[in-house]
Amino acid sequence: MLPRSFYLNAFGLHWSEVKASNLIEVSLEGQVLRGEAPANFSAVCIHAPLHRRGIACVLHTHMPYTTALTQLEDMRLEPSSQNAMVLHDMIAYDLEYNGFGNEREEGERIADVLGDKQILLLAYHGVVATGESVSEAYYRLYFLERAATTQMLAMAAGKRKLISEAVLDKSRSILQAGKAEFRADVDLYFEAVKRVLNAQGSDYAS
Repeated sequence: MLPRSFYLNAFGLHWSEVKASNLIEVSLEGQVLRGEAPANFSAVCIHAPLHRRGIACVLHTHMPYTTALTQLEDMRLEPSSQNAMVLHDMIAYDLEYNGFGNEREEGERIADVLGDKQILLLAYHGVVATGESVSEAYYRLYFLERAATTQMLAMAAGKRKLISEAVLDKSRSILQAGKAEFRADVDLYFEAVKRVLNAQGSDYAS
């Protein structure tokens, strides 16, 4: 069953202020169904078409190293680290930058480019990470930034040595066979992140 609405952070809040109780529920047409704040129209244009296609969780960020990667002439995440190798086949690339994503047609175009992949790098813009759950999308987002960080540092240091095709093929087989373990891993990691936040006294869940 396709979703009829989705959650957004309330427009105008600093990220440190966002918590469960001030998320807003928004229809696929952009109408605020629950919550007091307005919905960012650009966010609606980007998120709604993806949810309309059955994607449960959509995270869109402008993380520094991943966004720096999207500014390069060749913005591909190279298979030059283990994190990158795991994510390598999940990524689609949107090379067509049309300015601010504040038109519904632009959101549909972005969704088309994502296709059947789980991560989309947006030229000059940032990234969209998706998943069947928040934990899955967050896991992909976090380790993408880690992979982009090490790639950008390695590029600054000089010529990189990429993982061989033989190892990539072997790893693909292992990843395909271990999908159930992957889902267990992402849930365990997400629970660990929440424990760290709780220990720091964060009110994210309030």
